[in-house]
Amino acid sequence: MQNLLVTGGAGFIGSNFVHYMLEKYPSYRIVVYDALTYAGRMENLEQAKGNPQFAFVRGDICDLEAVRAAVDAYQIDTIINFAAETHVDRSILAPDAVVRTNVNGTWALLEVARERKLERFHQISTDEVYGTIPEPKRSREGDPLEARSPYSASKAGAEHLVYAYFITYGLPVTTTRGSNNIGPFHYPEKAVPLFTTNALDDLPLPIYGDGRQVRDYQFVLDHCEGIDLVLHKGALGEIYNVGTEVETPNIEMAHKILDILGKPYSLIQHVTDRAGHDRRYALDCSKLRALGWRSSHNFDQALERTVRWYVENEAWWRPIKSGEYLEYYQQQYGGR
Repeated sequence: MQNLLVTGGAGFIGSNFVHYMLEKYPSYRIVVYDALTYAGRMENLEQAKGNPQFAFVRGDICDLEAVRAAVDAYQIDTIINFAAETHVDRSILAPDAVVRTNVNGTWALLEVARERKLERFHQISTDEVYGTIPEPKRSREGDPLEARSPYSASKAGAEHLVYAYFITYGLPVTTTRGSNNIGPFHYPEKAVPLFTTNALDDLPLPIYGDGRQVRDYQFVLDHCEGIDLVLHKGALGEIYNVGTEVETPNIEMAHKILDILGKPYSLIQHVTDRAGHDRRYALDCSKLRALGWRSSHNFDQALERTVRWYVENEAWWRPIKSGEYLEYYQQQYGGR
């Protein structure tokens, strides 16, 4: 494992993973392959520019020839697939986009990995494939997948393809299912950066329903460490949950953001709930812990670091919140 193709590496988790890997493994070549759709931004990779071990290729993962060309040009031996349409709300508005990228795109990458006999294909998945989890149950890797949104269904479908290529073709694969990530470079359509940037401008924080939906919020670099461990020590064909195993209701998360920023709770605005909104996610991460992984940040530490990053990096997020973003925001929240 020396030449890694990181698809979706200009996005939120992908870019954090790129910076993490370049620092930890200076001998690895890290090649980002990204279509630079709305949430993929070259600004996220600014600190990697000039590093001789870093390269960028603009391309669509659904384009077989383009993927082949990138794999051949950089002698890629490992693909880590972060590339995805990831926002549940957008998947409800336009389900065709998540099926194309998350299912068809994963298939194209698997085909190239099979043809070129790569050393490893690693799929980045999500805890949302389990669906809503009643208390006190926690999701384990062998549990049934009960995806309830177009986004989570597309990620579950991609996982099935990955496993099928392992069984049918002997492709060496691993998969991680991560809980909700927070941290730098998170596009401000997602809850934590949305609430933070809205609060900074004294705008309402739109909370779905009663806000008692439960999530496991982990710091993005902890997730990157988990992926790294699975890449190097995970068993082929296996799936590993990555999360903190600490549950936080969304309304509590919003209160904590407002407390950090010294803003009033009156900014919270309850809006009509999302269609099919999963009430609770909760992971059992004992399988990954058995490899030696532990989360380095608790929720309060992760949230504090995240909120402070947005406070200190207004030049990164403010240009985003215009144009297409405003059109989407109005479509999503107008009239709720």
